[in-house]
Amino acid sequence: MKEALNELRALTAHAQNRRTETGIPRVAMVQGAIPEHQLAAVYDPMINLVLQGSKSMTVGGKTLHYDPATYFVMSVDLPAAGVVRPAPTGEPYLAVSLTLDSRILEGLLSDLPDSAGRDGQETGFSVAAVTPELLDAWVRLLRLMTRPDDIPALAPAYEREILYRVLQGPMGWMLRDIATPDTALARMNRVIQRLRRDYARPLRMEDLAKEAAMSVSAFHRHFKAVTTLSPLQYQKQLRLLQARTLLVAAGYSVTAAAHEVGYESPTQFSREYARVFGQPPSKDTARIVAGIRG
Repeated sequence: MKEALNELRALTAHAQNRRTETGIPRVAMVQGAIPEHQLAAVYDPMINLVLQGSKSMTVGGKTLHYDPATYFVMSVDLPAAGVVRPAPTGEPYLAVSLTLDSRILEGLLSDLPDSAGRDGQETGFSVAAVTPELLDAWVRLLRLMTRPDDIPALAPAYEREILYRVLQGPMGWMLRDIATPDTALARMNRVIQRLRRDYARPLRMEDLAKEAAMSVSAFHRHFKAVTTLSPLQYQKQLRLLQARTLLVAAGYSVTAAAHEVGYESPTQFSREYARVFGQPPSKDTARIVAGIRG
């Protein structure tokens, strides 16, 4: 595995300290110290492989750590906070990611036999040990950056192999469930997509439970098992992250940002913002903007 990791590091050595496209559909890379506000975001479903250094991901009250010996899978859209660290020997953090496409997963599943169950698990994200076979598939995929003319013909096959290797591993149930319409995880995903669209609107738990075809109590239990957050906490995270983007990138005032994301009271907004991000919105925005400029 050491040789495969070294080749992957060489292939991605030109990555920047932000999401860097590779030219391969759904595949991106990143290197170095990433600004803190960019690591607190709503993450798309993905497979993330750390090549150098390490990363921690916190969703709700749950934090997972991973490094070049492991990979991370997120099967639903989740508001999370990340922390990246360089390698103990000083080399910068380096990682690649594959955004999940449910249509590709569905097509792959139709060609595969059923696998082992989940042993009672219901989470939407987890970490597993990397395997030589999974690393080899990543090597073949990322080599295409040096042969871009081969990408249309070969990238789909290598992407399917990466997904196949994950499906065969301890988190395969997660990918299976998200691509199978009647599972609890797939139902939670449908509700999550609605929350992402309508985050600024008032929530009625009964409506969300109905969309998931569950009782209110069962829906609340399944939602928290998948995301570690209650539906209301999830909505609050979406609102505050979007407000932060409006404050930093679009120059909104605190009052305008609060109203835009669904808060009736700017005071309540500022209080909840400070609780999540550690500072009132005006001070947090000034700190981030100063860091960007400096």
